[in-house]
Amino acid sequence: MKRTLRTLPFIALAATATLLSAPAPAQEYVPTPDLGHPKIQYTDSLVSMNDRCPVRRGKLNTGYRPVYVNGKPIGFC
Repeated sequence: MKRTLRTLPFIALAATATLLSAPAPAQEYVPTPDLGHPKIQYTDSLVSMNDRCPVRRGKLNTGYRPVYVNGKPIGFC
């Protein structure tokens, strides 16, 4: 019984981390003049401010959730 009570917080933490790290659904690329670096339209219908990853300067990845700065999404790779 003691062991079960000690593992319960760990299981709850693991479940929370799994839910928070789930990929964001329904993000899609938006055509731009530079076909190698399209912007992303997110589920809230906003389009990313950037067309390149601010970290590696590569193509944006639809698997990552955006960070909102002043209400505008910034995409990442």
